[in-house]
Amino acid sequence: MTAAMEQLVAHTILQGFDAMYGRFLDVTAGAQERFETQNWTAVHQALKKRINFYDHHVGLVTSQIQIMLGERFANHQFLMAVKSAYIDLLLDYPRYEIAESFFNSVYCRIFSHRNINRDKLFVHSSQEGRIPTYPTSLTRIYNTGSGLNSLLERMLDDTPFTLSWEDKKRDIDLLVHRLNKELGTAQSSTPTIEMIREPFFRNKAAYLVGRISLKDNRSAPLVLPVLNNSNKQLYIDACLCDVDDISVVFGFARSYFMVYAPAPAALVRFLSELMPNKTNAELYTAIGCQKHGKTELFREFLRHMESSDDKFISAPGIKGMVMSVFTLPSYDFVFKVIKDKFAPQKDISHATVREKYKLVKEHDRVGRMADTQEYQNFSIERCRFSDELLQELLEVAPSKIKVTANEVIIEHLYTERRMIPFNIYIEQANDDDLRHAVDEYGKAIKQLAAANIFPGDMLFKNFGVTRHKRVVFYDYDEISYMTEMNFRRIPPPRYPEDEMAAEPWYSVGPNDVFPEEFRTFLLINPTVRSLFNELHSDLFEASYWQQLQQNIANRQYEDVYPYQSKHRLRK
Repeated sequence: MTAAMEQLVAHTILQGFDAMYGRFLDVTAGAQERFETQNWTAVHQALKKRINFYDHHVGLVTSQIQIMLGERFANHQFLMAVKSAYIDLLLDYPRYEIAESFFNSVYCRIFSHRNINRDKLFVHSSQEGRIPTYPTSLTRIYNTGSGLNSLLERMLDDTPFTLSWEDKKRDIDLLVHRLNKELGTAQSSTPTIEMIREPFFRNKAAYLVGRISLKDNRSAPLVLPVLNNSNKQLYIDACLCDVDDISVVFGFARSYFMVYAPAPAALVRFLSELMPNKTNAELYTAIGCQKHGKTELFREFLRHMESSDDKFISAPGIKGMVMSVFTLPSYDFVFKVIKDKFAPQKDISHATVREKYKLVKEHDRVGRMADTQEYQNFSIERCRFSDELLQELLEVAPSKIKVTANEVIIEHLYTERRMIPFNIYIEQANDDDLRHAVDEYGKAIKQLAAANIFPGDMLFKNFGVTRHKRVVFYDYDEISYMTEMNFRRIPPPRYPEDEMAAEPWYSVGPNDVFPEEFRTFLLINPTVRSLFNELHSDLFEASYWQQLQQNIANRQYEDVYPYQSKHRLRK
């Protein structure tokens, strides 16, 4: 092999990445038009389309390289030279970190996730910590004027929206009142406001994201959700200036934002200053760079392994019939492995399970379904496994587990944020937390259904409670689209003997659902039953589900706010 060929391969990979990210930015740039024209169907289509660009272009580049090199690419010296040439190409490259992840993906695709040698991959970045220069100024700063009203008016005038404001003065007055109440801005001289130039778009909202700094060295994040009314006029719906509230907006159970970011590292750095509790993996994922988020998550995992010594154990909760789930007590994620064989009542295939997880990745998760990252040939030190866990994995998923003297290699797994299983949480909750949790559980089901997702298995063990006390669904093997289901009432018995018979007196199709039956298998605890009947009894009525199906058919998408009603400027 010649140096020219090594450089040609490196250029081919980077050109493939440029093509992918160019299309990524093109779709992202269309978010404003979709928002302003209220084309919510196109919003969902764009989300799925943008996610799929990555794998498509990895496949194209892989095919190109295989044609160029035939069987000659496996030479260690050649592969290291290609990586070295690629590093040289990235020295002044504005998206070097994501381009490194793309290189990793191409390498893994070529070798079918085998022959994975860490020195051939960017396990660690070649330019750790470098923040590329943004092509334009990332933010605008407002710090002079006749007061907060003036700053906010200039800030709104600088937004790129083409629609008019419903009542800009009203919104500014409401914002000033809220900021005075939350931050005490009235007691300070004119504050400084710094806002990211590009709005963040997701679902039916745009978000203005920045921070506000006061003269006494205090600062707070500032996120202003912008909605588009029925007359296609804009208004500020809420004011968020607390780190925890912002974290929920950028949470792991929500769809990815569309925000135009030609140099994502600079954007992520600014966001990390607003939300210091968020990792780079979370922030890259939140802005749609989920494949690089996967790389960052793996790097964070390696750092955690180096700084801890506890052992992996089975995750708390009732064991699943499809997945074996384990975790590290000191780590905030769980690892999910598909079992080789499922319980008899689970009439699905391994391929179907993977398709369900892919569906969740591409769908609007409305803050109620946990995002996952998928890994192949995931290697963990053997000494970090408890004997009980390793024995369990070898019993339920022997085809996916390879154990050597020093390593446990898992052929395929998912990682997912760890939560407290809902069934465990409600056993320990006080009265107020229990009421809140039951209400959250009902809202989770309703919001998923309104977004065209029927959870299927709604047992409490399949839901978790986050640190913000939100209830999130995390078991996807039985999910379906709402539009595929047939919600029915149980017909009255023909004869008194019908109710005593072992078999139902009515026909049951494969997609038939009888909401009346939910009470039987969900509400065993009398306290929970009473709360659920008070808060969400409509979930037991077939007519409720049928109306949601009609709304979906009519493309009527319900509003789901990633913030509490108390933050809204107008009730």
